[in-house]
Amino acid sequence: MRRSLIPDIVNLQAFECAARHENFSRAAEELHLTQGAISRQIAELENQTGLTLFERVRRRVVLSEAGQRFLPEVRLFLVQSERLMIGAVAAGTMNSSLRIATLPAFGAKWLVPRLSSFLAANPDIALTIESRSSPFSFAEENFDLAIHFGQPTWAGAISTFLCHETVLPVASPELCRSLIEVGVNPIENAPLLHLTTRPKLWSHWSACHTKYIANAYQGLRFDQFSMITSAALASLGVALLPTYLIEDELRSGALVSVIDLPMPTENAYYVVRPEDKRTQSSAEIFEKWMLTQAT
Repeated sequence: MRRSLIPDIVNLQAFECAARHENFSRAAEELHLTQGAISRQIAELENQTGLTLFERVRRRVVLSEAGQRFLPEVRLFLVQSERLMIGAVAAGTMNSSLRIATLPAFGAKWLVPRLSSFLAANPDIALTIESRSSPFSFAEENFDLAIHFGQPTWAGAISTFLCHETVLPVASPELCRSLIEVGVNPIENAPLLHLTTRPKLWSHWSACHTKYIANAYQGLRFDQFSMITSAALASLGVALLPTYLIEDELRSGALVSVIDLPMPTENAYYVVRPEDKRTQSSAEIFEKWMLTQAT
């Protein structure tokens, strides 16, 4: 890492503030500095980057083309720096911290409702949980652990099996009653709800159970399980939903099984940890707790 290319965060703050106001004086007021100090900091940044970041137009300054390209990266860097410090302060009284990436639906419907037992047993571990919908590079994103759905392959990481996934055809009680009254196979001509990332799910279910479906690919499509669940609750159709996502709805009777024929999917859930953090004790504790919850 070349130290000459490491930016001074004070200069970056001056640049971002001046770009936002398009005025050095207002930037100076916000940062409690003099206009001369702002000018010097931006000049230092221009010398370091070799870029002309501002152009003077009449009595105000505007971003140059190079400054417009530079600004989004600077803002992202400042936000990440602030987030780093907030996380450090929040974990200051804890013995350790843990940053976890989880699939949105899995986190909301399975992980979070069970967290109280982990927190009660490990009050000295500070948790940060963020949603990610697809694999990422642990080298670029500083997560300690991730929840992955698919196959146990993740570059630079170790995958541990957590649980299989089983989907079940469900609907609102009202729609279910009307479908059962129609015939022996209530799914045959039912309005179907689909997940855009799994367009063949109903076709696979039909083949698995030799249940004929007139239009296995027709119906409303959504890109999130949460929206499909809402659509099923609103009697818009029959949904093939993972059972772990609808535990509360099945328990309360808000959703019911249209036909008791679950189907295991070909993929599964895994706990993934980066290879260079395999000895991190807090991540190991969390992984063991998740495995206990899954069983």
